Amino acid sequence: QSCSWDGKNCTDATVLPFHVPSNAMAVAVLKKIVPILQQINSPETLRLATLAEELSEEIKTAIYEHCVVDHKQFGKVFAYEVDGFGNSYLMDDANIPSLLSLPLLGFCERSDPIYQNTRRLILSSSNPYFFSGSAGIGIGGPHIGLGYIWPMSLMVQIMTSDSRDEVNTCLDTLKRSATNGFMHESFWLHNASQFTR
Repeated sequence: QSCSWDGKNCTDATVLPFHVPSNAMAVAVLKKIVPILQQINSPETLRLATLAEELSEEIKTAIYEHCVVDHKQFGKVFAYEVDGFGNSYLMDDANIPSLLSLPLLGFCERSDPIYQNTRRLILSSSNPYFFSGSAGIGIGGPHIGLGYIWPMSLMVQIMTSDSRDEVNTCLDTLKRSATNGFMHESFWLHNASQFTR
């Protein structure tokens, strides 16, 4: 089993060649096209449905076998990137696909213990792109640089949370970050009126 090589994540270069969130998204999308291909019900689409199902399972198995890291504090977690030689990069990015968005993509359930461990890691200072300041707390990414929180990540955090307090905190941060009536790509952790796009 293997993951698909991904030299770039959106507009940001990867550190290691196998980007786990992109592979997880591929798993989910391949699963979703199977019933569509089966419904068309031609010999070619049935063959493609079988291939899509097999590839989806192959990549999913590879993610659980090669992209799960045993973290000292959080236990088994999904890496953000791996190289296939045992090296991994632990972080998350605000953009989708992300590790935080895995249940939204349809890769795993929110209750998956590895996902829950990963979620705790990426929503902590163990994620180099998790920022906490007077204007808010949330995930940013390398695209804009250090210190910028992305509202998109707060929305994903809301949609993957089982905690009313966490949801309310994120909603309050989103409201406060729209200083001029608009929600922006990102805002500075200490001053929401300093924003990008």
